[in-house]
Amino acid sequence: MRLHHVQISIARDGEDDARRFYGEALGLQEVSKPPSLTGRGGCWFRAFDGDVITAELHLGVEEPFRPAEKAHPGLVLDTLDELEATAARIEHAGYELSWAERDTFEGYVRFHARDGFGNRVEVMTPAA
Repeated sequence: MRLHHVQISIARDGEDDARRFYGEALGLQEVSKPPSLTGRGGCWFRAFDGDVITAELHLGVEEPFRPAEKAHPGLVLDTLDELEATAARIEHAGYELSWAERDTFEGYVRFHARDGFGNRVEVMTPAA
């Protein structure tokens, strides 16, 4: 068994906000949804290592919308430099970001951010 994707809820008409956080600030690549699902709204993002998909997030419209305040995807970067650069992009874009739990997960350095909808996202890298 392997994980195919994680679904994250967004508010109706929130696709542009999702693209700003998940695409521009977080650095994921938007991919087209299958034609049978495009009418539902939302958008999909992937991370790649060469041609291999390493993470996939499906952002779907949920009504009524309520952000995931605790549940979250945990994304892993290869290096501390990548982690710090990603954090800088997220902060520069104006999103909430916290290093408060930076060293509280043994073996990892991490931060938590909130997308424009209030959903929690964890980004981490193996500790040196």
